[in-house]
Amino acid sequence: MGFFKSKPKRTAVEILRQTRSVLIQVCSSDLHDSKKQEALAKNIMELKSILYGSDESDPVPKACAQLTEEFFRENTLRLLIICLPKLTLEAQRAATQVVANLQLQKVQSRLIASEYSEKNTDVLDLLVAGYENIDMAIHYGAMLRGLPYFDVAADAAATFKELLTRHKYSLVADFLSKNYEWFFAEFNSKLLESTDYITRRQAIKLLGDILLDRSNSVVTARYVRSSNNLRIVMNLLRDSSKSIPVEALHVFKLFAANQNKPSEIVTILVANRSKLLRFLADFKTVKKDERFEVDKAQVVKEIVALEPRDHSYDMRELGRSLE
Repeated sequence: MGFFKSKPKRTAVEILRQTRSVLIQVCSSDLHDSKKQEALAKNIMELKSILYGSDESDPVPKACAQLTEEFFRENTLRLLIICLPKLTLEAQRAATQVVANLQLQKVQSRLIASEYSEKNTDVLDLLVAGYENIDMAIHYGAMLRGLPYFDVAADAAATFKELLTRHKYSLVADFLSKNYEWFFAEFNSKLLESTDYITRRQAIKLLGDILLDRSNSVVTARYVRSSNNLRIVMNLLRDSSKSIPVEALHVFKLFAANQNKPSEIVTILVANRSKLLRFLADFKTVKKDERFEVDKAQVVKEIVALEPRDHSYDMRELGRSLE
């Protein structure tokens, strides 16, 4: 009778670990291995069954919690996102459902996915970049929307951007001029200095759109005369993500290129000149970006040409901006 004993059922963690192992093999090889592809698809389907249940059984909370902790602890999300184009269509659909589910799973009242996203902002960059692949956009989009509260935040941000860019030649320019003080105080503190990566990323992109628009030239001239605004933008240049510093450079260019810089702005830039030039020398984008290269070259030119004016300005804090 011993010959007919069934194999012991694998635990959720064991399935995930085997899935990760096969994922690494598939992604590291340029060759198509149908057997590994099939094994990977089978494992991902099993993970989906654990999270969503099946016709015979409902999801087991303990197994879902274990799977969630292991998935984010071992950084499997990043691996799955990178490897997604190499999976079969069936595995792609199942992987998308698995990721969407895991991002909403709570473990001891904690959203593990939210904590992971805050510490690994480059994963969000990978998901956003996934939209460039027309065949994969639907999967990357579903994963991105699975992030806790992302839909609500993204919708609010889209509306906010629309309000500030739709009627720019009349209503918006006038509104920003009349409400400059409180608007940018709130914009800086609640958006540009937010602890949330998505908020900072969207805010610096929107700020660039506002300040670089000719209809807002009066507001732009005022914004780039503020040392506090410069401090915030310089800090965003140092952001650990890949996207935010690129957007921050487009705004920083306006401070550097301003031909009517206040003495305190000049003093800050001169004090940080060597750090800025070292930073810019190593500052590169993943993909070729002509606008980025043009702006970087202009900033370097302006920083090199700076002449000191008044050294009495207190630079103890600002002098550490790019350390």
